[in-house]
Amino acid sequence: MDLTTLLGDIEAMVTCESPSTDPAALARSTEVVAAIGERRLGAAPERVVVADRVHLRWRFGSGPRRVLVLGHHDTVWPLGSLASHPYGISDGVLRGPGCVDMKAGLALAMHAIAGLTDRAGTTLLITCDEELGSPTSRDLVESEAAGCAAALVLEAAAGGGALKTERKGVSRYRVRVHGRAAHAGLEPERGVSATIELAHQVLAVAALADPARGTTVTPTLLAAGTSENTVPAAGEVAVDVRVRDTGEQQRIDAAMHALRPVLPGAVLEVLGGPNRPPMEASASASLFARAVRVAAGLGLPEPAAAAVGGGSDGNFTAGIGTPTLDGLGAVGGGAHADDEHVLVSELLPRAALVAGLIADRLR
Repeated sequence: MDLTTLLGDIEAMVTCESPSTDPAALARSTEVVAAIGERRLGAAPERVVVADRVHLRWRFGSGPRRVLVLGHHDTVWPLGSLASHPYGISDGVLRGPGCVDMKAGLALAMHAIAGLTDRAGTTLLITCDEELGSPTSRDLVESEAAGCAAALVLEAAAGGGALKTERKGVSRYRVRVHGRAAHAGLEPERGVSATIELAHQVLAVAALADPARGTTVTPTLLAAGTSENTVPAAGEVAVDVRVRDTGEQQRIDAAMHALRPVLPGAVLEVLGGPNRPPMEASASASLFARAVRVAAGLGLPEPAAAAVGGGSDGNFTAGIGTPTLDGLGAVGGGAHADDEHVLVSELLPRAALVAGLIADRLR
């Protein structure tokens, strides 16, 4: 594998901004990713259109699907981020919006597959809505993973280059309150305050967390009211839930939908539910053991394992029973943050590990 070519591909992807919510930017990025993939893999991708979103798929060989290599090219960075976070390499560190999450991973996947002597049974799927929770690509991800011996997810590595062997499941909710407006000075007693009701609900929701089991229940965005001198008639709070196992996800879901209003006259509405199932350690155990053996055979350091709180499309592949290993992408850090970066020295060893794992599971 050639580092100069790999870096050129990463630069082309990073410098084509692709915020998840901007259709025009995503369309441009789709073409850039497709063109790079065609040059490296010698074949144009299929464009799978779901609800006006275009996902890219390369399938090699006509036989059974054995290995799914998975990634996404959408990012959380808004258009114009390159102005404040320009692409560049300095002292062996590559920077730029979306570089570690996960455009470097996409380039690694393409170069790893390109180096295989036999690609038959391999599928490369690159989606464009992962950062939104994969609303249009989840079914596609699950259908491509079904029956595979492995799903290899090229999301960024955990700290120190560790592979991600566990991911928490994710649930998202909106708790909406419908109260009754009234003048805050003249007759506040005639109102039903959405703000006070939300205060009760925020405390009740936060109490559902179970730190001993790794369950976090976090009220996040909150809004209520229309003016400073009016009893708020409506409001809502968003709730982010992370769990290690399916039982906890079900417990929290039941408790959220069992919430009841505290104030007389208030009406409560709970929207949402589980978004990603947990990726439990059992889903990755066999693949992680193989990764350790492959690394040893290549003369690479033994990879470490890490459990993380963030979700990915690996949650979906693990959720349908496909052996899944995540965090196989770039080594670096700062995903979604100002210090997002990739360690250049780790790129070629990582690509070699991914290629070795694909070849191992194709046998």
